Amino acid sequence: MTPRTTDWWRHAAIYQVYPRSFADGNGDGIGDLTGVRNRLDYLKRLGIEAIWFSPWYLTPMADAGYDVTDFRQIDPRFGTLADADALIGEAHERGIRIIVDVIPNHVSHEHEWFLKALAATPGSPERDLFWFRDGRGENGELPPNEWQSIFGGPAWTRLPDGQWYLHLFAPEQPDLNWRNPLVHSEYEDILRFWFDRGVDGIRVDSAAMCGKDPELPDFDHSGLPDPHPYVDLDINHDIYRRWRAVADSYPDPRALIGEVWLADSARFARYLRADELHAAFNFDFLGCAWDASALRTVIDQTLSVHATVAAPSTWVLSNHDVTRHVTRYGRPDTSTAAGIRQYNPVVDEDLGRRRARAAALLTLSLPGAVYIYQGEELGLPEVEDIPADRRDDPIYHRTGGKDPGRDGCRVPLPWSGTTAPYGFSDDDDAARPWLPQPAAWAGLSVAAQEPDPASMLNLYRAALALRAERHDLGDGPLQWLPAPEGVLAYRRGTDFTCLVNLSGTPVELPGDHAVLLASHPLNGSQLPSDTSVWLRTV
Repeated sequence: MTPRTTDWWRHAAIYQVYPRSFADGNGDGIGDLTGVRNRLDYLKRLGIEAIWFSPWYLTPMADAGYDVTDFRQIDPRFGTLADADALIGEAHERGIRIIVDVIPNHVSHEHEWFLKALAATPGSPERDLFWFRDGRGENGELPPNEWQSIFGGPAWTRLPDGQWYLHLFAPEQPDLNWRNPLVHSEYEDILRFWFDRGVDGIRVDSAAMCGKDPELPDFDHSGLPDPHPYVDLDINHDIYRRWRAVADSYPDPRALIGEVWLADSARFARYLRADELHAAFNFDFLGCAWDASALRTVIDQTLSVHATVAAPSTWVLSNHDVTRHVTRYGRPDTSTAAGIRQYNPVVDEDLGRRRARAAALLTLSLPGAVYIYQGEELGLPEVEDIPADRRDDPIYHRTGGKDPGRDGCRVPLPWSGTTAPYGFSDDDDAARPWLPQPAAWAGLSVAAQEPDPASMLNLYRAALALRAERHDLGDGPLQWLPAPEGVLAYRRGTDFTCLVNLSGTPVELPGDHAVLLASHPLNGSQLPSDTSVWLRTV
């Protein structure tokens, strides 16, 4: 059974499953819950402690499941509610906790509430659950303001009756009005629905965007206004205080983990106060360039900010929304800001994978919890040559292809074999995967990497095993050690040291240490460039 500790989110190694692309259990070319259940032993052997599932709910898939029709139903593409219950139970039997995604900013345009709002009249209670407004101009032909969708184009869509509705993402994702108490009660009931089924935590999508200024004021999109009309409003904190009360009402308190994109670290920390979210993703670290000074600054700032509210730090290198870090680290500019979603960029994939191996040991030895995106443990690169007719992401379509979107990090995983679908579907007669897999992935499959002790997969397995064995890893203090320029060196506990060489030349290792694990073969007593090593004091 799952071991229960009240603060597991402070130190856990958590694996993100993007259900459509993890494993296909029924041969239709789409990943599903049966596929995940069939691979639970793989995840157990990998050494993760929890799984975070991207949305598995009923959806028309206008935005990869982030457009939810019903939070209490599993989408038939993925399985049934009984499948989810079985998965939760089987994961718990292996000591693996379950985190599910909840999207509070919006629902699907096929959601029961929105369908009733469309059928209702302007000013009705049904429409007050969303942001319906009359347009500007002589005949209301202009949207209520100039807000733009994050996915490209206007953030408003007009209805035949002349009113407009707000959608900060796709038109199929109408924004909810969190000033309506029915929205609060509905989502609190959704949390209880899943907590009662054994779910251990909730990942909160776009957590800082729920509240809207009811005046819906315009602003200059070339800069960020302060205050912003729909980012980081105080109403958000009221939402999460109520959610925290729900989570804490269980004998084994559940965790709330926020996707909080905020540049202001002090305002970010407010979401992690003792009566709000338990943790939030560290996007500054995810976006940081492969540079020793920059990384140390981000690590110090992260630890300092989280300490102000006694919250655990989190560390993440990739997810379902950004360019995979193997590719990013192989570009001339290794920051996310410069490396996200490019066409035909210059990439040194071998260099990127070497740096990704070093980054894995860095990330897995920092204080707090770590999040691993599926395929990261295989060293998968971004797939950047997906044909236009196979692309699925609304970002690609709403920008007319100017932005290639996020499909490149969502390509189905390779499990075995030398040709597609690489064991993604167990059935030899299975439909082709929903996104195409590269021919070069044969050598990156699980089956290809398992017998190779030097593979990325076995590096992750070894690192996660050591991390679990050593109580000085995970949550706790970090002490920086003197190091040459371009090198990160720090101690955890009394006898563990991590060195990361980001300089262009080898550096000498200390003589009073034994090597626990290295991301790349050492050169005698020297640590090569773009290499990390874990040491134990002797």
